[in-house]
Amino acid sequence: MLLVIATVHAHMFRQIATGGEAFSLAGSLDVAVTGFMTLFAESRGYPMFAALFGYGVARIHLRRTAEGRQWPWVRSLLRRRGRWMVVIGLLHTALIFHGDIIAVYGLIALLFAGLLQLGDRRLLAHGLVWMSIGSLVYSAAETLISVSGAQQSVAVEVTPLVDLFMRLGAWPVLAVLLVLISVFPFSVGVWAARYRLLEEPDRHLPFLRRVAMIGIPLSVLGAVPQTLVLIRVWAPEIVLQVGAKWLHVLSGYAGGFGYAALIALVAVAIGDRRGPIVRALAATGERSMTCYLLQSVAWVALFMPYTLNLAARLDDAQSVLLGAGVWAVTVAVAAFMARFGLRGPAEAFLRRMTYGPTGRGTPEPAPVGAEPFDEATSGSQSASGERTTGG
Repeated sequence: MLLVIATVHAHMFRQIATGGEAFSLAGSLDVAVTGFMTLFAESRGYPMFAALFGYGVARIHLRRTAEGRQWPWVRSLLRRRGRWMVVIGLLHTALIFHGDIIAVYGLIALLFAGLLQLGDRRLLAHGLVWMSIGSLVYSAAETLISVSGAQQSVAVEVTPLVDLFMRLGAWPVLAVLLVLISVFPFSVGVWAARYRLLEEPDRHLPFLRRVAMIGIPLSVLGAVPQTLVLIRVWAPEIVLQVGAKWLHVLSGYAGGFGYAALIALVAVAIGDRRGPIVRALAATGERSMTCYLLQSVAWVALFMPYTLNLAARLDDAQSVLLGAGVWAVTVAVAAFMARFGLRGPAEAFLRRMTYGPTGRGTPEPAPVGAEPFDEATSGSQSASGERTTGG
């Protein structure tokens, strides 16, 4: 999953760092790579991340409730965790990266913890409202921002200070837009946790197969109009551009859920056969926030004009390849940490701030693939945790 995030960010960061209003499309390979990324990756990783975050939050709620904790106590715990995620995300934005999602999920924990108390029907109905309205607002805003940026296109020398103010200025708008499209997959993740879809994938194989076999092809079909726009085969009017973007976002939900189901199916197929690659991916999943932050450091170091400025020298295809390389490095770092029994520093910090120096609330085994910033994924070595393949 973090591989999807890495390649998408590298692809987009090359565009952003050069102030580009479009991808370079320097040749047929660039066109093919941009088309592939739009069909299979862009707007597909974020829904999967949000669903798995919702799954993790629901597991915390279910476990604490089973211990006899009352809802006000659990809500306070989740909101305290959410507040610290917002703090981490703001620091991430201020110091490194404009496209933070940690604070977005923190805001969801703060604002939508009450969804955990809803029954299945009300929960999913609430999510569907956000899916339809939130995704439309997001798509319209993204399209208008893109079009206006392409029309104005004023050259600005990007220095560290200018970049800082640009990141902080854009953060409130970007955070709100990402919240709008994340509530629905968060709700689906909460629903899935109630039925232990990822903790007990063996019991849900037919359902997981249907989700993967329907969700992923549907996602690809829904991405076709936006792909034609981005590779400059189709230049529609603004209303149709919004429609293409909206369809891309909506179908991205199907793709995100399909990928999550596929990860679970692969984990079941692997079973207890844990070679070095599987162990490294499991270690990455257990340290996903740390690896996500390390990726951000890499994007700034590699792409920005005031650092190595590779954005000016690489084309789209090379940027995606570099993104995959950055992901591989973070996997190696996570495997090294796991070998020496080291918890991810970001995960350790969040746990300490949530529970205090005593670290109350020992992690339980992690479900297959449920790695995004979930307190229960750090350091898990159980049978189900061993099948985690979320790197």
